Amino acid sequence: MQTEFAAALLDADRRLPAGLLASDTAERFAVYRNNVVHGLSRALAAGFPAVESIVGAEFFAAMAAIYVRISPPPSPVLLEYGTTLPDFLARFEPAAGLPYLADVARLELAYTRAYHAADAPPLPADRLGSIAPARISTLRVTLHPSLQILRSAFPVATIWAMNTGRMLLGEIADWSAQDMLVLRPHYEMTVITLASGEAAFLLQLQAGATLGDAAAMAMQETGSFDLAGALAALFLRGAIVAVNDQDLS
Repeated sequence: MQTEFAAALLDADRRLPAGLLASDTAERFAVYRNNVVHGLSRALAAGFPAVESIVGAEFFAAMAAIYVRISPPPSPVLLEYGTTLPDFLARFEPAAGLPYLADVARLELAYTRAYHAADAPPLPADRLGSIAPARISTLRVTLHPSLQILRSAFPVATIWAMNTGRMLLGEIADWSAQDMLVLRPHYEMTVITLASGEAAFLLQLQAGATLGDAAAMAMQETGSFDLAGALAALFLRGAIVAVNDQDLS
């Protein structure tokens, strides 16, 4: 009964659930269905404000109404509802003229995940000085649990910032690809545009590589990579919580 009721809520073509007794059942159920779809659409808008800003409220509402019918929430908790929205947008024909839209949604999803990730105290930047230079390449680090990495063929960090009030709206002169780091050290959200090679370096560190091996992978991508500088930047950003899986605090 519950499964039938839930399915009918999101599919106007389904017959009404059995057991509804009011004389105006169809009309009342249609109102309830519309309220449910509207509520889920607004939950999506809350999680993807830049996407809504880019396409406009009317377009977003129409798109969201389609999405919620084919991708209903997997649980009553709506904090991460929309995990499949980026892939949906990449295939959504009416948005084909905005090829960067799916990556904007991916950035917003990464932002939400970072915001709700576990807390962990980052190592202070001055701890870098306690590491012998000869040991650096052999070390492994544990990155902050909130850390998210996104790579895009478009200037998505700039587009996102302009559509969330963090930058003034204006013409984007440079449409080069951008790699982004999303992080919440010290309970403060940050979105950082990464330099060339940094994303490859971080992805290797996330996979458990040593600093030296991660730097070698970044070197393959960029031709040159400053390991010491990249490591210092990670400490300054509050991105490292442990070295060699041993907390140094």
